[in-house]
Amino acid sequence: MMAIRLDDLRQHSDVLRLRTGKTLMVRFVEPADADALQGYFRALSVRSRYNRFLGALSELPPTELAHFIHAGEADRFSVIATMMIDGIETIVGEARYGFEADTASFEFGLSIDDRWQGQGIGSALLGNLQCRAAAFGATRLFGDTLRSNDVMIGLARKSGFAFTRNPDDWKLVRFEKHIDLAPQEIPCASWRLAAESLALSGAAAN
Repeated sequence: MMAIRLDDLRQHSDVLRLRTGKTLMVRFVEPADADALQGYFRALSVRSRYNRFLGALSELPPTELAHFIHAGEADRFSVIATMMIDGIETIVGEARYGFEADTASFEFGLSIDDRWQGQGIGSALLGNLQCRAAAFGATRLFGDTLRSNDVMIGLARKSGFAFTRNPDDWKLVRFEKHIDLAPQEIPCASWRLAAESLALSGAAAN
């Protein structure tokens, strides 16, 4: 697993340009984000929360919130997508992911604020996750969602994912995609840092 120190979190941030021309920042969740992240989940519609957590939740339980705000805990990572709105950094989306080295698989889940859906944030965040997956050395990117979650299914289909049944739950559908290890067309800080690390390792070996 890629080691990430708390004092280095900001160097893993990415600034993305949406098709609307707006700027989107994707960065790791930090402990100071706890209240804002909880507020984000509370503000999602009942349907969006149900789709995100595959069940009825009004907010993140304290133990789960603690996992979200500590990067790398339990080998999972959380990022938020933020925009400056009226001079305030505002969470408009989030994602949580993990990497399984044995299978080179990168599993993720994400959500977008209901008020900001349809503006390309989901596609931008998913592209960024693909780059982060490549930085880990993943060759397979996948997630599970409810069969009734038309928004996530549509986003995955548009992003080139294939669909299969979930092996453990008939109510879920699995979407997966095989990825290249060097997605130069989707630059991200995680990929750049990984590439620099590999280059330094190669130079040291020589």
